[in-house]
Amino acid sequence: MMDYAAGILLALHLLGVVVWVGGMAFALMVLRPSLGLLPPSQRLTLHTAVFTRFFRIVWHAMPVVLLSGYGMVRLYGGFAELEPPIHIMHGIGLAMAVIFAVIYFGPWKALRTAQAKGDTVVAMVTVNRIRHLITANLVLGTITIIVASLK
Repeated sequence: MMDYAAGILLALHLLGVVVWVGGMAFALMVLRPSLGLLPPSQRLTLHTAVFTRFFRIVWHAMPVVLLSGYGMVRLYGGFAELEPPIHIMHGIGLAMAVIFAVIYFGPWKALRTAQAKGDTVVAMVTVNRIRHLITANLVLGTITIIVASLK
């Protein structure tokens, strides 16, 4: 029964990571460069639509990743029984969750406010801040995947 539970938790964990980290990779490496084809006002509109959908997905994926990770830790006897890569993954995962919360409650909120006021300059600067934070999270997510493969 433990193997079945561990398998389900691992599948949930990996699916959440794929959605979260993969979504950031797509946004930064495919979507963003392609936005150069659009005029700035349309870029902002598209950014807002994409962020709205993606952030909603992350609000679901992030807890799935964290909770499934904690579930696996519990199945395997707690943190004291686990190897250093698991502790590293845990720390980085928590940092990523904090960065996402900073994005959501900081620049994302500021972007929506700037757009509501019609302040395109502030909105564009805010999109760039969001991009930098998403880049940081993508780097952390990639490091976590590398650390996971070392286990």
